[in-house]
Amino acid sequence: MADRDAKLVIVGSGPAGYTAAIYAARADLKPILVSGPQPGGQLTITSEVENFPGFPDGILGPELMELFRRQAERFGTEFVEGLVTSVDFGRRPFLLQIDEGRESIRAEAVILATGASAKWLGVPGEKEHWGKGVSACATCDGFFYRDQEVVVIGGGDSAMEEATFLTKFASRVTVIHRRDTLRASKIMQDKARSNPKISFLWNSVVKEILGDETGVTGVRVKNLVSGGEAVVKCTGVFVAIGHEPNTKIFRGQLDMDESGYIRVVPGTTRTSVPGVFACGDVMDPVYRQAITAAGTGCMAALDAERYLERG
Repeated sequence: MADRDAKLVIVGSGPAGYTAAIYAARADLKPILVSGPQPGGQLTITSEVENFPGFPDGILGPELMELFRRQAERFGTEFVEGLVTSVDFGRRPFLLQIDEGRESIRAEAVILATGASAKWLGVPGEKEHWGKGVSACATCDGFFYRDQEVVVIGGGDSAMEEATFLTKFASRVTVIHRRDTLRASKIMQDKARSNPKISFLWNSVVKEILGDETGVTGVRVKNLVSGGEAVVKCTGVFVAIGHEPNTKIFRGQLDMDESGYIRVVPGTTRTSVPGVFACGDVMDPVYRQAITAAGTGCMAALDAERYLERG
């Protein structure tokens, strides 16, 4: 037996989950939102957000997410702090277990907004120095590297954002990228290239993160063209090589692509299971922006409302 019943459960917070909650609560669906391991999602580890409409002077990511949450709460969303650890989408009502059975909820419909998590390199020294020089969040840890030399690994928008932010503190930022061109958008490339504190190490991969009991001392880098290896001295390593959708507990129950992103019916948020909807980064490997996540959160709530109306 489940501990309680709900019309609609939203799994995960962030722009997608909170927006879905706002729309669902205003439609009197009395949604329950299970916040997940990082309430507020990735924007809580982002500094200034300059491209979200309505904030011409920018807004801090955590502040924006707090405004989202308050708005969802105002309309009656119930929040459960915890992690959905298993689901059963094989029959309706659906069953969701929270924190390994601490609580369970039966739901008539479910919206998945679990987002995506940072990928790691998987090289020697990475785990050993996690939190002692290795990070995936410049806004969380950049302050600790004032007047120090750091490296950023990656070539996309997130890598350029991390590198640019780190120049507020670090004396020098070296971007290490496995290709000779960046994948980042032109505006982010231009911003990074024009910063005198940022330099680039092309066609290179990190083979090992070096350090001692005090923390990181450098990275061993291999040039993919020449095959040569060299050590780049640094005290901080920021990994920005992309994200993996948080869909592990849904595997085998929902249709996904080869990378684990949930497939939805084009133009909707409907998954392969009627009554289960997906929004935000968990189903979007292309755009992955706060505004697009919020937009699909709105869509998911409207899709869920129509589904529940049909019974």
